[in-house]
Amino acid sequence: MPGIRVLVVDDSVVIRKLVSDLLSADRDIEVIGTAVNGRAALQKVAQLKPDIVTMDIEMPEMNGIESVRAIRATGNKVPIIMFSTLTERGAVATLDALAAGASDYVPKPANVGSVGRSMEQVREALIPRIKSLVPRTGISPHPAAPSLPSAAAIKLHAPTPPPFGGYRLLVIGSSTGGPEALGALLQTLPPLGVPVAVVQHMPPLFTRQFAARLDRQLPYDVVEAEHAQPLRPGTVAIAPGDFHLEVASDASGLRTRLTQAPPENYCRPAVDVLFRSAVAAVGPAVLAVVLTGMGSDGCKGARQIVERGGSVLAQDQATSVVWGMPGAVATAGLAERVLPLRELGPEILRRLAPQRPTLVPAGATS
Repeated sequence: MPGIRVLVVDDSVVIRKLVSDLLSADRDIEVIGTAVNGRAALQKVAQLKPDIVTMDIEMPEMNGIESVRAIRATGNKVPIIMFSTLTERGAVATLDALAAGASDYVPKPANVGSVGRSMEQVREALIPRIKSLVPRTGISPHPAAPSLPSAAAIKLHAPTPPPFGGYRLLVIGSSTGGPEALGALLQTLPPLGVPVAVVQHMPPLFTRQFAARLDRQLPYDVVEAEHAQPLRPGTVAIAPGDFHLEVASDASGLRTRLTQAPPENYCRPAVDVLFRSAVAAVGPAVLAVVLTGMGSDGCKGARQIVERGGSVLAQDQATSVVWGMPGAVATAGLAERVLPLRELGPEILRRLAPQRPTLVPAGATS
């Protein structure tokens, strides 16, 4: 079986060699070429037709963001993974690259002590992303991950009647492809009558810049969550990198709770943690949405939501960058609807629309 054909783009000859070597060591991957900058990458993408591209951001002549725009302008949809630094500038540049059409990113390691350890971190982050973005039959995207689900395996959950008094909370989980999907979804929503809590798999700095960018773009408040922060209708709180986000309920209403409990599904923040806490806080009055992402984070939490009488929606395969997370929920029979990204907003609004309370006849038990 032919391997996944990768083009490595970086202006550093040392990085090109190290990345090429660590990728070539995997039997499912073949490095078919390298490029020294974005302009050369544009030419080699056309010539070599790789299955996927790894792209540095800061390069001479044409940087990675400009190269992504140029590649997408030709109509080429080849997956592109960006290399970015764990700095404020790197976070902003990464979000720019994702907005330009990049598929995902891998942070460049910093302060880990040795080249060997640095490359091990890159290998652990990069190879699962490559295999998820370019799935091949018989190739596991992650040693501990289930095989990628098929859209044919969807089993819709029977619609659950809305809770008495309506929903009190909207929770959203996403990973690979999530920044653009979340932005597109939130653009379709007005300020809502319930608070929104979000887990997007991202490291520190990235989540703050992501929240700030959405806050500038949207007609309501989007914030990186802080500990013990009130969750109010019309606001969106995004989990900070390296912290789990939980929802807690007290006499004053709903509040955030941030913890550094162990990662779940290799993630902190984890969608399962948010979903589980949402059920504990509001019972069946939670509406959950699972967007594009690698792995199956959110599936266990979605099951708890469904078992308590809440509702779950999932993004469909055609509009997901990676149909891992929503696919896991859909094939487990937990989603009431599996919809294209553009249809999720209207469905959320329909479910959150004000409804008359159901009157219980005199003498009846509730």
